[in-house]
Amino acid sequence: MATADAIVVGAGVMGASIALELSRAGFTCVVVDRGRAPGDGSTSASSGIVRFNYPTPDGVALSWESSARWDAWEDHLGLVPDQGLATVDRCGMAFLDVPIFPRDRMVALLTQAGIPVEEWGPGDLRAAYPGIDAGRHYPPKPVHSEAFLAEPRGELGAVYTPGAGYVGDPRLAVANLAEAGARQGVRFLLGHKVTGLRQVGTDWRVTLDDGQVLEAAVVVNAAGPWSSSVNRLAGVGDDFTVEVRPLRQEVHHLVAPAALGERFPILADADLGIYVRPDAAGHLLVGGTEPECDPLEWLDDPDESDPRPTQPRFEEQVWRAARRFPELAVPNRARGLAGVYDAASDWTPVYDRVDADGFFVAMATSGNQFKNAPSVGSLMATLIQEVLAGHDHDADPVRFEATYTGGCVDLGAFSRKRARNTATSGTVFG
Repeated sequence: MATADAIVVGAGVMGASIALELSRAGFTCVVVDRGRAPGDGSTSASSGIVRFNYPTPDGVALSWESSARWDAWEDHLGLVPDQGLATVDRCGMAFLDVPIFPRDRMVALLTQAGIPVEEWGPGDLRAAYPGIDAGRHYPPKPVHSEAFLAEPRGELGAVYTPGAGYVGDPRLAVANLAEAGARQGVRFLLGHKVTGLRQVGTDWRVTLDDGQVLEAAVVVNAAGPWSSSVNRLAGVGDDFTVEVRPLRQEVHHLVAPAALGERFPILADADLGIYVRPDAAGHLLVGGTEPECDPLEWLDDPDESDPRPTQPRFEEQVWRAARRFPELAVPNRARGLAGVYDAASDWTPVYDRVDADGFFVAMATSGNQFKNAPSVGSLMATLIQEVLAGHDHDADPVRFEATYTGGCVDLGAFSRKRARNTATSGTVFG
């Protein structure tokens, strides 16, 4: 039986970040993952977008702190990684006006956090995105309906954040965190599935599929789409007030219209139900924002997900992109990838303890929390140390001090027992 102070289940961007910060806090740490390399799971399918548009002050503050850590990535890691540093392309992002995320509220939240922001009109959109159709179509319509072809009702503006961007290689970012953790003494057990989890006295006993048994006082569930099943193995999670489930998603890869060029701002287009991100060598990525008119692909088991893109989802997302950019060439065959989100019913993550001592969760992070991973490791380490020291987090939520930006994040906003986040946009944007 191998022992450690903490066992982290999941070697994605969250698990690797949490393990690094726990090791820095003095914990001996083991990370277990079914994948063959850090980031092999849902992290590898991430679009890697770094943005600040969240519907709550704590969400915005956390994203701003994380952005600063991406900028100081080498210092944050404490090393120059053997594989090179992951980088952020600060191309900016325009968030189109939509009723579910009102401009006034968005600007107020960003300004309160000290984040540079600009308010754009239709002319600004046309200047930033040559060839764009700035028409207002909200709400999104089924692409095979007559309503989808209806003329727009007026024109859109946007909230623009010049500091937004994207990490072009999410898997490299995880590799960076894992290397930093390994140099701190973190041990990675890869290619192993957790088959048993039970509390024995004050410790947790974790059984792996090859018969290995690990024991630690602390377990952190950062298993992404498999997080709910890990909770069930441990017999925890019955006190959650928000539902967390695996959700299959697709991102499609296309040649960008020539007028756009090779570099342009990310477009958050909940007006049509998509987002568009630049990609290398004159290409772009198109993802969806869960518009109400499209059925969602909830899964009972994330292993059921087909990694290949499907023609129906390809048409839903790419035809919307072609509506926004009429010069976009739409190929006959879907090209892209499918991944699985770990999503909460209110699109807000769960960073918390559970009702069993020593068990902590970093769940419901997929789709909109990759950007926050550099800070999540620190906030989870803070939470774990405070709870182990006797702090009643449920009654008096721990506060995380943002060391780079000077802000403060109330971790009660990410509680498993929170009231449903009524400010949510109901989309991946949070």
